[in-house]
Amino acid sequence: MPEPTPIPTDQLHFAMPPRHETVESERRYRKERLVAALRLFGRHGFEEGVAGHITVRDPEFPHCFWVNPFGMSFRHLRVSDLILVNAEGKVVEGRYHVNQAAFAIHSQVHRARPDVIAAAHSHSTYGRALSSLGELLEPITQDVCAFYEDHALFDDYTGVVVDEEEGRRIATALGPHKAVILRNHGLLTVGDSVDAAAWWFLTMERSCQVQLTAKAAGKPVLIDHHNAVHTREQLGNDLVAWINYQPLYQQIVRSEPDLFD
Repeated sequence: MPEPTPIPTDQLHFAMPPRHETVESERRYRKERLVAALRLFGRHGFEEGVAGHITVRDPEFPHCFWVNPFGMSFRHLRVSDLILVNAEGKVVEGRYHVNQAAFAIHSQVHRARPDVIAAAHSHSTYGRALSSLGELLEPITQDVCAFYEDHALFDDYTGVVVDEEEGRRIATALGPHKAVILRNHGLLTVGDSVDAAAWWFLTMERSCQVQLTAKAAGKPVLIDHHNAVHTREQLGNDLVAWINYQPLYQQIVRSEPDLFD
């Protein structure tokens, strides 16, 4: 028998971020991705009481953002539960309160970074552990190189963030990067989509776990600067993050389709 004929690559399916014809379509898309990300955070155990939040800009009103309601479990959220908050932290759509810490941090990050569509912060176990050391991630694995020279440390702690000035200081520490480690607090990541911001948080949390584990076992061998930069250029952009996130998105929407309600 003859060898099978290869299928042309342009006939193979490869998921890419969709384009939207209307604001309404893009808004619905962003809200669905937001709830899916929050459910994934719940599945991964990133909830600590009422702490933690993911925000996404509204496509029509860029100074407003959609966010999870205060005091509601990540694991039970639906699209209809989301609230829309304006730049002053006032709820303009929805019937729930906003987490004031979410507003204080995220509003300043969104204000300082017009390129940021979504931001994610939660009190994850390994992120908090590494943050207590006041250390950055080191280039000890391929995956963590995505953050090489592209994350920062907010080297201060003054209690629960409830005022805009503290939020501005965090936004300043973040600078142009994709992530910031908040000392004695946890991780915050940003992206040009919910999927990217969520992926950066998930893989950053795992990178914290790997670094803590490796240092507990011995002295990790660092990837040299040239190869760390090269790897970051391959893995460290938001499109690659979006692509990496898709299997997780597929898992949550297939197992928990009620999130779309």
